[in-house]
Amino acid sequence: MLLAAGFGRRLRPLTDRTPKPLLLVDGKPLVAYSLALVRAAGIREVVINLHHRADQIRAALGAGAAYGVSIRYSEEDPILDTGGAIKRAQPLLGDGSFVVLNTDIICDLDLRALIAWHQKQAAVATMVLRPDRDAARYGLIEVDARSRIRRFLGRPAAVTVPLTPLMFAGIHVFEPAVFAHMEEGCFGINSTTYPRLLAADCPLYGFQFSGYWRVLDTHAGLAEGRWEMRAGEHLAPAHRP
Repeated sequence: MLLAAGFGRRLRPLTDRTPKPLLLVDGKPLVAYSLALVRAAGIREVVINLHHRADQIRAALGAGAAYGVSIRYSEEDPILDTGGAIKRAQPLLGDGSFVVLNTDIICDLDLRALIAWHQKQAAVATMVLRPDRDAARYGLIEVDARSRIRRFLGRPAAVTVPLTPLMFAGIHVFEPAVFAHMEEGCFGINSTTYPRLLAADCPLYGFQFSGYWRVLDTHAGLAEGRWEMRAGEHLAPAHRP
């Protein structure tokens, strides 16, 4: 599932008329990089949620044939935030493991390796995490020596084992069991669902990733991502649209 419904407020005025997933990066819409990432992992069935400028995204991507995938859309009115979006799309996501990606990132993550690692841990949810000097500003996700998530955004306050603080990189893998901890409505997956999973002692893991990663959700990030993609040195051919 690709999350594409947001307003892209930090990229205004660009996103007033063009939805963030369709902003051009080296001549390709930003969402094309997410589609290339999942296609490189052999994933062919994709769900995309829509709200802001939904008609433009539908028109640009269609059924997905040009990107080597099959796309189904999950419309939202009103917008449902990340957790509500995933819950609404439940009927489209099947009964197996599924990946959720933010569409404002470009990276060279090996999704096959991520999914295999997630399944080996028997996790309900796995977050892709990375070391970053600005991690505290974005909200710390803290893991123990076995990469199990033990503290999420400062909760619980006390943990008895040493922890490593990391930053969420905008990619998750879930099992359908996650839906038992969700309700219908508008809510954030990070702010609402993960704390519930942690409180219920569900097996949550952090997959540590140190490869190329860029979030293009601000004007500075968009400019840096555009420059890096033009340079052509950051992504393997399979990860380029």
